[in-house]
Amino acid sequence: MMLIGQYDSPFVRRVAIALKLYRIPFEHAPWSSFGEADKIAGHNPLRRVPTLVMDDGVAMMDSWAILDALDQIVGPNEALIAPSGPDRRESMRLQALAAGAADKGVSLVYERAFRDEALEHWVARCRAQVTGAWDALEKARSARSGPWLFGDEIGHADIILATMLRFISEALEGAFDLSAWPALAAHSARAEALPVFQEICQPYRLVPPGEG
Repeated sequence: MMLIGQYDSPFVRRVAIALKLYRIPFEHAPWSSFGEADKIAGHNPLRRVPTLVMDDGVAMMDSWAILDALDQIVGPNEALIAPSGPDRRESMRLQALAAGAADKGVSLVYERAFRDEALEHWVARCRAQVTGAWDALEKARSARSGPWLFGDEIGHADIILATMLRFISEALEGAFDLSAWPALAAHSARAEALPVFQEICQPYRLVPPGEG
């Protein structure tokens, strides 16, 4: 398998961490969706990351679809999500909140980087979406006393929550005061202390169009 994308993306990073936890070997192609979009297009016409080229040559895209494919490979007993029932539904809900916050973080990064003057109403909307998601995630995390959201073992929801928080904290440094979400901050710190998170890590750097 080949995973395309840089590890400063919370979505690429969550896939790479899952691959490591699943002990699935993969090649990493750290291509930028701006600077190396033409390379990505050879596998994914959307020119987006993450893209995972499977062993049979089929390219999967979007982290949720990639992780679903990986879950099918390892089977329900090894998958980082419950196979069915309330825990699976709640995990999907929390993953959607965290991924949505990450998406809005990306929007804020691009607004800051590519506009001479930010659209204030758009920035305010994106910020409200991030903080609204964080409020819901803070409530969910605070309600659980275990080391991870669904018990003693880390899962997909735990991973995206942490990779999202790391991305927004670095890419939008100073834009949000994490002291307002102490349970999320503690969760992220616990995850980032794990060897797999330290191995799959890259400081954020915006790569403008035309640069590699």
